[in-house]
Amino acid sequence: MKLELCSFSGYKIYPGHGKRYARIDGKVFNFLSAKCEASFKMRRNPRRINWTVLYRRKHKKGTQEEVTKKRTRRTAKHQRAITGASMSEILAKRNQKPEVRKAQREQAIRAAKEKNRAKQAAKKASQQAAKAQAKSAPKQKINKPLKTAAPRVGGKR
Repeated sequence: MKLELCSFSGYKIYPGHGKRYARIDGKVFNFLSAKCEASFKMRRNPRRINWTVLYRRKHKKGTQEEVTKKRTRRTAKHQRAITGASMSEILAKRNQKPEVRKAQREQAIRAAKEKNRAKQAAKKASQQAAKAQAKSAPKQKINKPLKTAAPRVGGKR
């Protein structure tokens, strides 16, 4: 007993069932039912029709998967030095008391603010010097050459 497979649905065709369709180019198709044949002739895509084997394969329906829990890899933590700071420096900072760290931070902030103030003062002094220089030497006015009216072209209107 030879079983055929339906060219559209993918189901088995038992002897005495189904229809055979030969196209002009000589390719032969087997169909289980008129429904399969009609769908094939309407050029429907069996991968988009829910009841076909191709659809079920594409959308992973009805496959018995072994229930195996995926093992997740544990991430191993490593301590490494960062550019500009060795491992011993990092550990020393980590083991510092919070009060000491806070005092260092405030001192660094104070130093940065002081540096900023000095920069602002230097900038102000240079601006005042430039202003004083500008006031002492008055600008000379340059007379711009005035355009003379061009003669009219075109004659009478």
